[in-house]
Amino acid sequence: MGDYAFAAPPVVALASTSTKPFPVRRIFCVGQNYSEHAREMGSNPDVDPPFFFTKPADAIVANGASVPYPPGTSDFQHEVELVVAFSGGGSNIAAEKVEDLIFGYAVGLDMTRRDIQAAAKKKGRPWDMSKAFDSSAPCAAITPKAETGALVKGAIACKVNGKLRQSADLSDMTWKVPQIVQFLSALVEIRPGDLIFTGTPAGVGPVMPGDMIEATIEGLEPLTITIG
Repeated sequence: MGDYAFAAPPVVALASTSTKPFPVRRIFCVGQNYSEHAREMGSNPDVDPPFFFTKPADAIVANGASVPYPPGTSDFQHEVELVVAFSGGGSNIAAEKVEDLIFGYAVGLDMTRRDIQAAAKKKGRPWDMSKAFDSSAPCAAITPKAETGALVKGAIACKVNGKLRQSADLSDMTWKVPQIVQFLSALVEIRPGDLIFTGTPAGVGPVMPGDMIEATIEGLEPLTITIG
């Protein structure tokens, strides 16, 4: 029967553009990290420090796959994001040390059940069921940092059925990657295999079954999924 009560789940891994697959440990997400998106969510981008939520590793969906429309919602929305993948880690990481810990970058989508999120916010309850559900983290292959250098700028965009909905630049992020990691590593230990979804620009919106989402970041493999 092996070492466990039942068969252990397989390791969740993301493809890499030029190396072996990247094993995913945890997924952290930064909320409202572009000022215009913070405003469209009703927050004050000039005051709020970064805040974080998580998704399970097995919420990852590979590039080109179909994402099922989730139960319990009538407002399923897209959020294109830069994903940072770590091959190193630690606690209380200084901002100037962060780049040495990054394995690479990818294009991701933080799929959200917006109506469930809004109801949870209204009652002061956790967001888990609006963010951390099955198939909520589509992600393209990781491009190693050795090929890209540190990503501090570049166009980020999202199209639905060929129509542009989100368009910004990575330089528009309120908190840049080194500062995000500095904040997060003061709260938890970052380890190899961790991913950080770094927030989305304004223009988030609903998708329906049959829609095709194209998410792009300059210099990275594009991400395309369909809603099942």
